[in-house]
Amino acid sequence: MATAQQIRTAYIDFVLINNEKPKTVYSFAKKLKISEAEFYQFYSSFESIEKTIWFELTFDTISKIKEQDVWHQYTSREKMLSFFYSYLENLKSERSFVIYSLKNYQGKFSTPNVLAGVKPIFENFAQEIIDEGLDNGELAERKFLSKRYKDALWIQFAFIVNFWINDDSDGFEKSDEAIEKGINVTFDLFQHSPIDNLIDYGKFLSRNGKFKEKMGF
Repeated sequence: MATAQQIRTAYIDFVLINNEKPKTVYSFAKKLKISEAEFYQFYSSFESIEKTIWFELTFDTISKIKEQDVWHQYTSREKMLSFFYSYLENLKSERSFVIYSLKNYQGKFSTPNVLAGVKPIFENFAQEIIDEGLDNGELAERKFLSKRYKDALWIQFAFIVNFWINDDSDGFEKSDEAIEKGINVTFDLFQHSPIDNLIDYGKFLSRNGKFKEKMGF
């Protein structure tokens, strides 16, 4: 009897050699010398195999970086940088498959079906980091906007992965630069700025209108 890992490995080999999915589960199972029933014990479809691979790559990255001794010493910005550097390093082991899996989605704005399991786990992870940053004052608490921070980080996720897929620089150094610039700009926007100070000052003046009247202004 085949294992989930054997089915997954056989599927990756098939799509990378043929540049397309198997025609049917039946033909794929027969090639693997298992029954359809054995296939369905582990996966409901070929797409579910791809979803599982993406989920495991993401879950594995998050788990490993959280195990680092320095993790709890990082700022929220450093934690997100650590994730993306580690994530792209993890994706290298499956680069050919990653390119195949996302090739039909490049340039589209909707989340690819194969990333359906990745988005919630990434957003939960991102929200943890954001909440820590809001609690310790590293990030600015903004009415309505701060709850959208995780959406901005998901956009960065999509951009960085897509950039890496198309990166032909030595050692993917341009992707490292894209991570650094993209995450730093995003977290600069999350942090307190002169605009926040101006808004706070405006609120202060509004709350203290009577004081202004007494001063004769």
